Order: sequence, then C-alpha cells, then structure tokens
Amino acid sequence: MSPKLASWNVNGIRAVHGKGSFDTFLNEVQPDIVCLQEIKAQQAQSPLELSGYHEFWNAAEKPGYSGTAIFSKIAPLAVTYGLPRRLETKHGLHDDEFGNTNLEGRVLTAEFDDFFLVTCYTPNVKDDLSRLRVRHEKWDPAFLSHVKALQKKKPVVFCGDLNVAHTDDDLARPKQNVGKAGFTDEERAGFVAMLAAGFVDSFRLFTQGNGHYTWWSYRGGARASNVGWRIDYFLISATLAPNIVAAEIHDDITGSDHCPVSITLAF
Repeated sequence: MSPKLASWNVNGIRAVHGKGSFDTFLNEVQPDIVCLQEIKAQQAQSPLELSGYHEFWNAAEKPGYSGTAIFSKIAPLAVTYGLPRRLETKHGLHDDEFGNTNLEGRVLTAEFDDFFLVTCYTPNVKDDLSRLRVRHEKWDPAFLSHVKALQKKKPVVFCGDLNVAHTDDDLARPKQNVGKAGFTDEERAGFVAMLAAGFVDSFRLFTQGNGHYTWWSYRGGARASNVGWRIDYFLISATLAPNIVAAEIHDDITGSDHCPVSITLAF
C-alpha cells in the first residue's frame, strides 16, 4: 500500500472551489487522503462533490472562520475533534482565547492501521505579536503534548499550516523578517521542540536549500516573484522516515495564498 497524503490551507473551501482550483488539485495530485485547513465553512455549506472519499469536518463555531477537514478514500479506524479536553485544561487554553480548538476547529485527528494523522491550523500570532505569548506558552505545548501522546501508541503524521518558518531557508527574506510574525524566536523554538520530540520534517528528507515556499502574500506580486514562506508541513515520526518515498510542494496549484504539499508513504 502506498497512500498519498496531501495538505492544503485553502483559505476558504467555497472560494477555492469557485475558482475551479480544488478539482484541479484532486486531478493533478490524486491524493488518497486530503487534509485541509482554514475551510471557513460548515459541511452543510460545502460545494464539493467528492466521490469515494469519507468526509470529516471540524468547522469553527464562528461563521466563515478557521476550521479543518479530512477527506479519505481509506476509512479511518476512529476520528477525534480538537485537542483532548485534559490537554486544554492542563495547558490553560480557555474559551476566551484563540487556542480553544473546540470553538475554532483547529485540530482533527484520524487513526489508521499504521499511523495517526493529524491536520492542524496553528494560530497566527498577528502582526503586532499580541498572540505570541499564548501561542508560545499554551498552544504549542498543548499541541505537542497531543502528538507525543499519540506517538506512544503508533507512529504519527501531522500536517498543516503551522504558521512558522523553521530556518532561514524557509523564507525568501529572512533578515528582513527576524522577530516578525512567523519568524520569531518563540515560534521557531516551538518547531524545534517538535523535532526534538522525534518528528521529522519530511520535505527536508528529499530537498535542501531555499526557494521552496508554500505561502505568498497577495500583495506586491509576491507569488510571481517567489517571495514566499514555507509554513505548511508534513512532520512524521522518525520511525516512519523509511516509509516516505516522496515529499512535494505543489506550487503550480493556485486558488489560495497557500499551495498544497504532499507525501507518499509505502508500507
């Protein structure tokens, strides 16, 4: 079995479908499992006609905001929504903060025979860094606790818009962006903690260097000139590394300010 997994922050599933981009994505990438972030819709509002996929939606309570989804040709053994309440409590995530996954639909977990799969839409710290403390002290540790707990049972694949560029190679203009949202020491430390916990950045198993980005500002022709950031990832348990046969960025697929990323596993 060689399932192909794809992840995409669609920045509104209805918008990306209306542009014809979602059908292009399915036809070109041909994923067995699709993980989405920032769907901005309830399942009842979906314009998609998906044949052969099991659909799981974790929409935000607030209309037109956030949310995640998993569409899978392989029926999962189980699906859970959000972070476990005990982790939200332990790490101090409350209903009045952005980290409440039950309200904002930021995490969705599916269990398969050989691995757990988690799609995640990590909160942005905002340009003024007003959410940085909560992101660093609460959200990042809570999410890491979740995937570490899963990893004790079987290998984990987690993916999505993690809203951080890990190294200088992961954004076009690192010097100009040091200390800014997405490239603060605190956010980067959160990513390093994931690697230290035994997870591997799958793309870097195959491709090194800069110029490989997944998000571009809508302003200033950033995408045309490839002034972007790599903030969308597939991280995998190190024990799964031998099973990864490909990791790709599909930057030719438009429709969102992000592009899809994918991995192919072989068992």
